[in-house]
Amino acid sequence: MQREAVMVRALAIGEAKDRLDDLVEEMRGRGVRVMLETADGTALAGVVSTKDVRRLAWMDAQEREALDVLEAMQAPFRGVPTEEIERETEKALAEIRVERRAERERAKAKGSER
Repeated sequence: MQREAVMVRALAIGEAKDRLDDLVEEMRGRGVRVMLETADGTALAGVVSTKDVRRLAWMDAQEREALDVLEAMQAPFRGVPTEEIERETEKALAEIRVERRAERERAKAKGSER
């Protein structure tokens, strides 16, 4: 499923003030987003639909949740030197590879017995 491209329009604050009613209608009807700029072209703020605000809030919640999970995963390893973590990780991976190889060999042997 592909999302339709959203139009973003940059306007000087003064122009946006003069056209606020029109801009609100464009946001409501076509989902246009407006980037408010200062006279020198510096982006200052955005004006978006309530649908966009809800989506941003949902994305913020998802990001917070992901960061909480990451924090929980990192907590047990605080104070453990990186080299030790890498050494133990390599050791665990080597053990898993040996186990998988043995499983494949058992499956192969079992298949040839038939």
